[in-house]
Order: sequence, then structure tokens, then C-alpha cells
Amino acid sequence: MKHRTIANTSVSAIGLGAMPLSIEHRPDEQRAIATIHAALDAGVTLIDTADSYHWHAGEAGHNEHLIARALARYGGDASHLLVATKGGRGRPGDGSWTVTATPAHLKRAAEASLKRLGVEAIGLYQLHKPDPAVPWAESVGALRELLDTGTIRAAGISNVTTGQIREAHAILGDGLVSEQNQYSPAARDSEPELRLSAQLGLAFLPWSPLGGISRSSLDGPSGPTTASTAFHRIAAEYGVSPHQIALAWLLSRSPAVIPVPGASRPASIQDSAKAAELELSESELTQLEATLPKSTTRD
Repeated sequence: MKHRTIANTSVSAIGLGAMPLSIEHRPDEQRAIATIHAALDAGVTLIDTADSYHWHAGEAGHNEHLIARALARYGGDASHLLVATKGGRGRPGDGSWTVTATPAHLKRAAEASLKRLGVEAIGLYQLHKPDPAVPWAESVGALRELLDTGTIRAAGISNVTTGQIREAHAILGDGLVSEQNQYSPAARDSEPELRLSAQLGLAFLPWSPLGGISRSSLDGPSGPTTASTAFHRIAAEYGVSPHQIALAWLLSRSPAVIPVPGASRPASIQDSAKAAELELSESELTQLEATLPKSTTRD
């Protein structure tokens, strides 16, 4: 497995997005734990989670608990694993998502995540989404306090604009190490955020990185997917999955990019991990680029 960096921490170039293991249509616990173990066996050293990754009301932290149990049962070496979690969103149990990013809530949420993960400090804690009812500087200020108290070792932000990245960087300085927005072959509106992240030395962790190639875990079994694209054609030439081509394309966008594709089966993350070794030619990248929606020029 090739590696990239989040601040001074070396992590696998492909991470595991653990959300599908806990939300709607989730697998049973045996398969979920087998999926996490398969990721570790494949060389994955970054797992992305959140306290809001659950299905039903009253089970906040389901995904964090699951990861902690999986790690406790793992027989190999997981000492280099970085578990990145998030706070600031909730799920009432009716399928909806809420946003609460008051400083008091974020500090309570981080302490609860710390206990569920069973660690001395959270390796990477991310503010899940800006709260329109709370000044951005106040929410980010809570991350500053969590860094200062040692509850978290590093901070990240998610679902943000370039202006919010700059403001967070001014408040957190070197404590801000990552940014996470939706970015995929089908969703390229975050090109400006990707460019700025790279300029500031932040890792860019695209969520739903297989959009346009595979349906999101939130779409369910009947969700839409694209049957034939340039990604599929090039995949057939390599004899690999279109998912691998999409992840290799993402890795080619910038050294800052570290995709965290979701998986609910061991075979899925095993396949995704192989993308780290796949290098597309300039000709192939040109072919892919020609079929993609134009990226935005906003900043």
C-alpha cells in the first residue's frame, strides 16, 4: 500500500469510509467487523467515522463502538492506524440529518467519541458541517479548545467553502490538518477547496468518492448508478473494477487527496485498496477528463 500524509502522519493512500457499516442497509456485525479487518489486512491505516453514523434513534456512536470492537478483536498490528471521527451532526432516527455545532455540543461530542473509541486522544477530529445558527469562528474555536486540552491531536473540517477553510486555518494554524468535501467524477464543485487545501498543506479527504461510478450507501439497493463510462472502458482494458479506476483518478488529482471509499463487504475494501498501486497514463487521464462534467471556477 502506498502512503500519503496528514500533517506529519503517514497513512495509506486509500482509507476506509466506515459509514455503510452502521447506517441504513448495514450488514450484520460479523460481516462489518470482517470488513474492517479486511481493510487492515490490505494495508489501510486510515478509517473515517462519525458519531452520527448510525441508523436508529438512540444509537449515536454506533460506528465508533463498532470500530473499537473490531480493533479489539484484530489479531494483527494496528498500531499505525489513524481513526478520524467527526462531530456536529445528528440522526433522529427518521432518516434525516441534523446539524448542531455549538461549542458546548462539540466539546461534549468529542469527549463521548473519545470514550467510545477507547483512546487517550482522538487522532483526528473533524467538524462535520457548519451550523448556520452558530458563527463559524465559534464552532472552530471549540476545536481549538479540544486541541489545547489534548482531547484531540489534530483537527479537520468538512462540507466547507474556501472562505471557511481560510478562517479555520487562521484560528487553528498547524492544528488544522484536513478538509473533507464531496468530490468524485460526478461531483467536482469542490475543486477550489481541493486547490486551497493543497496550498495550505491540508489533506483533502473526498467523501462519496465513487459518485458517477457507484451509488452511494445512502441510495440503497435501488439507487441509480452509471452503467458505462470511460472509467468502465479503461477498467476493462486493465482487467480491474471501475471503482479502482475512479480512485486512481482521484489520487492523480493532487498529492493532498486521500479517498475514503465506503465498504460494507470485505471484498469491496480489498478491491478499493488495490487502486493505490494503479497509475493511469496521461492519455488515460485525458480520456477520463474529456467525459467528466466541467469543474467550477468559483473561489
